[in-house]
Amino acid sequence: MDKAYKLLSLQEKISHKKAKSLIDDGRISVNGKKITIARAELAKNSIFDIAPITKPQIIFEDENILAINKPPFVESYALAKMFAPWVLLHRLDKETSGVILLVIENSPFHIQAKMAFKKQAVYKEYQAITDGIIAEACEINKPILTFKGTHAKSKISKDGLNATTLIKPLKIIGKKTLLEIIIKTGRTHQIRVHLQSIGHPIVGDSLYGGSNAKRLMLHAHKIALLGYEFIAKASDDFL
Repeated sequence: MDKAYKLLSLQEKISHKKAKSLIDDGRISVNGKKITIARAELAKNSIFDIAPITKPQIIFEDENILAINKPPFVESYALAKMFAPWVLLHRLDKETSGVILLVIENSPFHIQAKMAFKKQAVYKEYQAITDGIIAEACEINKPILTFKGTHAKSKISKDGLNATTLIKPLKIIGKKTLLEIIIKTGRTHQIRVHLQSIGHPIVGDSLYGGSNAKRLMLHAHKIALLGYEFIAKASDDFL
């Protein structure tokens, strides 16, 4: 037995620092199970898989807006650097894939778009694979409180901000459910916390109790605002 980052370092012939970074980024798995703790003790013959980072794809671009299909394991801020001078209109969690929008900073459209988000006039539809069987559509209305330190984490709390999530089962996959999810608010980790709160965390969500997987099974499928609508198909590893 030895620490995961040391074994990964040997396998890939990389530094301990780089190995720890890959594990912290959620890109390392053994036998289909994601490794989340760099110092976890593993068998010395463990074979590591490294999830590749695919290239972000442009869905649409005009003078107002740039729509990107963000791959998992890419920070939203890193994405913005790739497409400067465009800036983020909103963000997605690092492991979440799907549609993300960028705009020209302080342009008239940027101001209008920020107001649309503030007024909850933006349609946001996701897909997720959750643990357990969800047989019926429902609406989750539970306030969310977020703690922001080195890493943000949220929880259901009466002291939190109002949050509304609509879920509808699309397909039962063994003992898991593929969901369509529409959020009316945009709290930090809203979908992840709400699904955890009803006993059906997202597969691959190590922060909120989901079963182990190579990635967080959450995808931003569609977004619409100010006359625009964009759809991003989930990658093959999602379904």
